[in-house]
Amino acid sequence: MSDAVIDPAAIENLRALNPDDGDDFLREIVAIFLEDTPHRLAELDQSLAAGDAAKFARAAHSIKGSSANLGAGILRAAADRLEQHARTRGLDDTAPLLAAVKQEFTRAQHALSDLIGQ
Repeated sequence: MSDAVIDPAAIENLRALNPDDGDDFLREIVAIFLEDTPHRLAELDQSLAAGDAAKFARAAHSIKGSSANLGAGILRAAADRLEQHARTRGLDDTAPLLAAVKQEFTRAQHALSDLIGQ
């Protein structure tokens, strides 16, 4: 796994889907990610408070998938660890893993915003 917050190859793959659109498609995908992920993070907090491990794992899975699509590999790995922990061990001791996901989202958020010029 690369140490880059966002994998440039993933971004180039997204650009290649619509090469003549001036990055409109890329900006749209990034905007959806930046709008949706805070809702998934809120779901993590709410489902943790409610003790709903299944909902918690689904929210972590959603973050894992969307971050993988954008090449946010460190965030994807953090969300995967969180999802696997919730599925295999429940919600106990998830605080450090959840904090890591939130921290990595912030890093990805900044990197993606810089990438698309927001």
